[in-house]
Amino acid sequence: MPLEGSDALSEYRRALTATTLVRPRSRDGWPSGLRRTPGKRVDAQASREFESHPIRFFGLNLGQDMKPSTPTVALVVAALLLVGAPLELLAHGVALGDKGWIQCVVGVNLIPYAYLGAKHMVTGYDHLLFLLGVIFFLYRLREIALYVTLFAVGHSATLLFGVLTGISANAFIIDAIIGLSVVYKALDNMGAFQRWFGFQPDTKAATLIFGLFHGFGLATKILDFEMPSDGMVPNLLAFNVGVEIGQLLALYMILVFMSHWRRTASFARHAYRTNVAIMAAGFVLMGYQIAGFFIYTT
Repeated sequence: MPLEGSDALSEYRRALTATTLVRPRSRDGWPSGLRRTPGKRVDAQASREFESHPIRFFGLNLGQDMKPSTPTVALVVAALLLVGAPLELLAHGVALGDKGWIQCVVGVNLIPYAYLGAKHMVTGYDHLLFLLGVIFFLYRLREIALYVTLFAVGHSATLLFGVLTGISANAFIIDAIIGLSVVYKALDNMGAFQRWFGFQPDTKAATLIFGLFHGFGLATKILDFEMPSDGMVPNLLAFNVGVEIGQLLALYMILVFMSHWRRTASFARHAYRTNVAIMAAGFVLMGYQIAGFFIYTT
């Protein structure tokens, strides 16, 4: 969840030298109780550590208060990764084996389609990164369930609508927007919108809206499968059920990891830089898809 003003920023600075982690008490899930309230000397040391965060790239300090120059650094990182990436990674498509199987089979095949849906979600790094960003500062199961449900409703709605109506858009553009959703969530976690623009976007609405784009991206892949019309509706529903099962499995693994990490002092020290890394990964995903758009569709 995002930072809430200067008080939350002070908590974040104190958290950088955290030694004792406890459950948060704030309603929005921000870990305001990450450690005992330190003395003035320790607090001053934490503030200095925050201002001189040891993450540097070409001489730029990524630990300073969030400034618009930080996305520029992430873009440079993305560009360097793109230069060294194989051209095949820029292509949008589906696994040849899965596509060939779908084009060959006819009739209702619930279990195989459910497996394909779960496989797509568990191996979908864009979905996993967004999901990680959404729950990064969520501690209560009720809050986690709410946000995951909003995301599931969004992508299920556009998945079913897109495939059943045959409506689609350029897959590269949709996947670039999905990469943008990862960037948005990382910036939101770092409180960038409050710093830059003085307002906080509605996180629940944003999760639902970006869920719609994630589902539309799934729909483009299903349409790329050229699913036979015989048994399409039950197979599509099975695929969507598989996606939800895969999401629950991925969520379970992420929660196990996050629950363990939050009990260590390193979470407070590395939460900021982790979201910087998530943001950079989002820019990389956007770069792949934008490059693919110009290479394969122009």
